[in-house]
Amino acid sequence: MSQNIDAAKISIIIAAINEARNIKETIATTQSRLNIEVILVDGGSQDNTVAIAQSLGVKVISSSPGRAVQMNAGAVASGGEILLFLHADTRLPTGFDEMICTALQQPGTVAGAFNLRIDAPLLSLRWVELGVKWRSHFCQMPYGDQAIFLTKESFQQIGGFPELPIMEDFELIRRLKPIGRIVIIPTPVLTSARRWLQKGVFKTTLLNQLVIIAYLLGVSPERIRSWYRREKFKGIKLCSNPRNNNP
Repeated sequence: MSQNIDAAKISIIIAAINEARNIKETIATTQSRLNIEVILVDGGSQDNTVAIAQSLGVKVISSSPGRAVQMNAGAVASGGEILLFLHADTRLPTGFDEMICTALQQPGTVAGAFNLRIDAPLLSLRWVELGVKWRSHFCQMPYGDQAIFLTKESFQQIGGFPELPIMEDFELIRRLKPIGRIVIIPTPVLTSARRWLQKGVFKTTLLNQLVIIAYLLGVSPERIRSWYRREKFKGIKLCSNPRNNNP
């Protein structure tokens, strides 16, 4: 970066659709003493998401629905040298801005994310968190719910998020790894447990792993999303589908 990263502006980009229940708490954790810009990219909410964000002084823009599309739109509208992509149901830790600036000053680092804490007391979720920690630290493969951050320069260098219907965060990190190190901040973000509680911890974890396997075996993201929504992975011959998408 051309300027001192300590003085860099951080643009926090939140892609949201119908997140009125979560967005106030999420935005509240973005407050900082450093130079912060918060952009909510709405994909067509039918609830009070937009009104709540506007009442909190957040910049709101609209785009077509789809997390990757929305996050790319937010990046285009951003004025920061550092981009932080935050899920609408994930809360940042105190001092996140200083942690990010410190992380990005490490030699060879191009991006990073936080450890993950899931907002529910189930013991099974502590095992999920442990798995996330292992994957993130040893494989340098954080996912979107860990609040991925990087410089705008690096984001533009790799062409932003591939506009896939699923796996956009996975592919973003895969594109970043050849150009530098992905650092994981030990302090966790706190994310909602709703997706684990809706389907069950074991079932959700299994589905997530099947999604990754299918993607790596060349199944198109469109088909994976369809299977994921209908939970129809059982009996699928994953190797029989050549990739018809070039992310």
